[in-house]
Amino acid sequence: MKIPGIGSSGKRNAIILFIFAAFLFFFGGVAFGSSGGAPGPKVWVATDTYRVMNFAVLVGALFFLLRKPVAQFFSSRIKGIEDQLNELETKKKDAVQTLEKYKQKLAQLDKEGKKIVDDYIRQGNEAKERILKEAESAADKLKEQARRNIDYEINQAKLRLKEEVLEKAMVKAEEMIKNELTIEDHDRLVDEYLEKVVA
Repeated sequence: MKIPGIGSSGKRNAIILFIFAAFLFFFGGVAFGSSGGAPGPKVWVATDTYRVMNFAVLVGALFFLLRKPVAQFFSSRIKGIEDQLNELETKKKDAVQTLEKYKQKLAQLDKEGKKIVDDYIRQGNEAKERILKEAESAADKLKEQARRNIDYEINQAKLRLKEEVLEKAMVKAEEMIKNELTIEDHDRLVDEYLEKVVA
């Protein structure tokens, strides 16, 4: 990624020229201010010209000596900034891609969560139906068992009732026989019984 207004050779030279002019202006001011003399109005003297010329030669020499290293420094600095910007741009693209992946995963998780909930609801409904069928089957078995128990109790009650009726009938018959049985009938029954026992 290029920095706007920086990067071409003409622009670099303009920057270097600007730096040179700033040095010249600053050090020129220092040279003019350092000219000695008595207090009062300052007058330009020949030594001032030599000082300025010395300063200009010094600045020129520094410019020619430091032109390449300064240009290389600024060029490498610009290159470093461009590299950093490129790296940041790459990281931004990677971050956007990662964000998209996470959005897709989140959407997938929502779908999977809904699917899991639907599965649990389906399993719950199946378990409910199974439990209801088992309960109905158990209720049918209990009804059948209760019907058998009732039939058994009814039969037992009928037997007890028959025994009771028979016993009461026997008692009643015995009373009737005792009341209607005469001595002659009694003797005759005893004789018949003895004949059967002896025979």
